[in-house]
Amino acid sequence: MNRRADIYTHIDQHWDEHLQRVKEFVRVPSISATGEGIAQTAENVAAFIREAGGKAEIVPTKGWPVVYGELNVGAPKTLLIYNMYDVQPVVGEEWLIDPFGGEVIMLPNIGECLVSRGVYNTKGPLAQFFNALKTIKTITGTYPCNFKFVIEGEEELSSKHLPDFVRANRARLDADAAYFAIYSQQLDGRATLAAGCKGIVFLELSVSGGEWGGPTQHTVHSSHAVWFASPTWRLVHALATMLSHDQQRILIDGLYDDISPPSAADESAFIQNAGIFEENVVLKENAVLKFKCSELHGVDLLRKYFHEPSLNINGIISGHVTAGTKTVLPHKARARIDIRLVPNMRPERVIALVRAHLDKRGFKEVQITVYDAYSWSRTSVEDPVAQAMIRALRSFNVPLEIWPNMAASAPFYLFTDELKMPLVMGGLGHGGCAHAPNEYATIEGMQLFEKPVAAFLFEFAGDSA
Repeated sequence: MNRRADIYTHIDQHWDEHLQRVKEFVRVPSISATGEGIAQTAENVAAFIREAGGKAEIVPTKGWPVVYGELNVGAPKTLLIYNMYDVQPVVGEEWLIDPFGGEVIMLPNIGECLVSRGVYNTKGPLAQFFNALKTIKTITGTYPCNFKFVIEGEEELSSKHLPDFVRANRARLDADAAYFAIYSQQLDGRATLAAGCKGIVFLELSVSGGEWGGPTQHTVHSSHAVWFASPTWRLVHALATMLSHDQQRILIDGLYDDISPPSAADESAFIQNAGIFEENVVLKENAVLKFKCSELHGVDLLRKYFHEPSLNINGIISGHVTAGTKTVLPHKARARIDIRLVPNMRPERVIALVRAHLDKRGFKEVQITVYDAYSWSRTSVEDPVAQAMIRALRSFNVPLEIWPNMAASAPFYLFTDELKMPLVMGGLGHGGCAHAPNEYATIEGMQLFEKPVAAFLFEFAGDSA
């Protein structure tokens, strides 16, 4: 019996049921910034684990809970499933439909898609992982490996309390490897496998009126700008010292000192993928007309993306920004920035460098609040779990780009560094607009996604199936 073929056929035959399950899951809001729907979604995740035959518990933290589970079938290998059940807010966004409506609509130049907050990042892949498990159990009566589940509700809040959970539960988190399920195909069908991620430092820089100048208690009439200093301008000038005018080099003193050069394996990945990397696809998917480093192409462009740190302003808040005119001189200003970290940058050192940079340039009144700080993570593409994912994806005859890391950040270091286990992320299917209006996943890609997930589990277990 060809069990994989039977599994794939079953997925196709029951696709309407599988899609409905995802729709129901994403329709429950789970906004970690406000707490809306968090409790119900945690219960829904626990129900997924129990339905698969496992034991689940909702573990309280100082923030939102972690859903922990175990499913032991006596197999030789155990895979730890890490994922997230929380999503970003939708306030201030303009959607084509209700952001939690979970509707299928046609998106121009993309096709038939399920549109909902979280469907791509990453409640869709999470629900579909359990769809794949259900199918495997139906066809084979068991699973090829054992599972442990760590599904958190604060990833969009920088996984604030996940380190506490991991360190408190270290004894029961032993596994051979970890897996993070995600749609990984581009619009043109190319799939990517990233063997790691960048780290991140997320800071708020703020300036309030004080001894240096500026209003100290409230906004004042803007006519006073002729003789009162502005906290807003002060913050803007401080920010301007941190990045070159062409936005290509971070100017924080010492920031590049600890960065290790790309490894031989990294350079090999850049060279191997430069020939199939489509710059225009990246621009199109993000509605951008040109790269800021437009002089770079091929290997040089890829090296910059995957192996350089970045400094980004997420938002600036100050004064009157709503409808109408209101001429005021604000008494405070805030900006939220993130710095993406590459090997061997350390979060605590980066924060210290930002403080020293501002002090050296006379901006001691700029206050720093740390919202997020965690390290980068790497797993060798030669590791057995990565090779299992590569075999699974290639069995579907899609072009595959293998990268040393992704440019985004996730708390993978907790598994690779704290728990000393390799971690792989991946899966087929295409989604887009994460953290943006009209977040989507293509229906065609979603139907494909569950098949390589099943293939990966068999490959990981060493089962030719």
